[in-house]
Amino acid sequence: MEKRILGRTGLEVSALGYGVAWVSRLGGVAREDARRAVRRALELGITHFDTAPSYADSEEVLGYALAGVPADSYSVSTKVGGRPQPFDPRDKAALRRSVEESLRLLKRDYVDILMVHEPDRPGQYDWWSDWDNLRGPVDEVLDELKAAGLIRFTGLGGTTVHELALLVDTGRFDVVLTAFNYALLWREAAIEVLPAARRHGVGVIAGSPLHQGSLSQRHDAEIESGARWLNAPRREQLKRLYAFVDEVDIPLQEMAMRFVISNPDIGLMLTGARSVAEVEANVASVEKGPLPADILQCLQEIADMVPFRPYCEPMVLPFGRPYVGPGPGGAGVKWAGPQWPGSR
Repeated sequence: MEKRILGRTGLEVSALGYGVAWVSRLGGVAREDARRAVRRALELGITHFDTAPSYADSEEVLGYALAGVPADSYSVSTKVGGRPQPFDPRDKAALRRSVEESLRLLKRDYVDILMVHEPDRPGQYDWWSDWDNLRGPVDEVLDELKAAGLIRFTGLGGTTVHELALLVDTGRFDVVLTAFNYALLWREAAIEVLPAARRHGVGVIAGSPLHQGSLSQRHDAEIESGARWLNAPRREQLKRLYAFVDEVDIPLQEMAMRFVISNPDIGLMLTGARSVAEVEANVASVEKGPLPADILQCLQEIADMVPFRPYCEPMVLPFGRPYVGPGPGGAGVKWAGPQWPGSR
């Protein structure tokens, strides 16, 4: 497994990390099966594991799975946000208690990276009391935890682009996790988040390269004659992508994962896996290395067919699942995205 340095942290991490959300209750995985999957990942060279309080019991699962493994032989990122309920993102004492609970569940004395969870979506958590400077009580808590040795580095975990880049540009954080915005067909993070990270030496973690199933397998039948929620430009783009996959004879999932690690700005790619078999498949794909330049160029041309998300496109394309959202087949409720103060 290739190792990379995660920005200015100096942490050496495996190019492929393990997001353990789906071996929790979220994925319906039995505890011993989860332990086998996590241990197999470690055996195959995965050295970084990501979790969060809001991912059901995933912190507890990871602590159980890695019990007895030396803490310096792997790294862990978790998050602050969503615990305890009702959650107040400006309650410093509650934020500290949440981190203490994370350490207890993870069976660790420290966390390598503590991220502020979704700081770029004020509709989710209202972190910032000073919107002009993007500052809030959580900044003081992070500084105190770092000084106490309970966390090594600080990070941001978000799903927007411009807002997340603004936070990276404050220079206060060591790592940024950009989810759903750097993948085969979705490249928005490359426009603002990655350049901001380069300016400050911030380590970049790319989350959800398979878009929770949208790119882990083909959906030919739905693309040809179903999925009423799928807009026309994206439908044509997916058809062209599938044709290219056939042309170069690289499975879609492998191509999606190798695309992400082809970018040297990405220090770590996170994928989820529910089983030992999925862990082994992910590792096998990554171990084939970055894609050749000519394939990357063709993929860029395909991505350029839809350079930005069409209005109201679901963040995760719901192939094979009931669609709840705006437009035909949905709930008819429109959502214009997160609105920052002064953005209207």
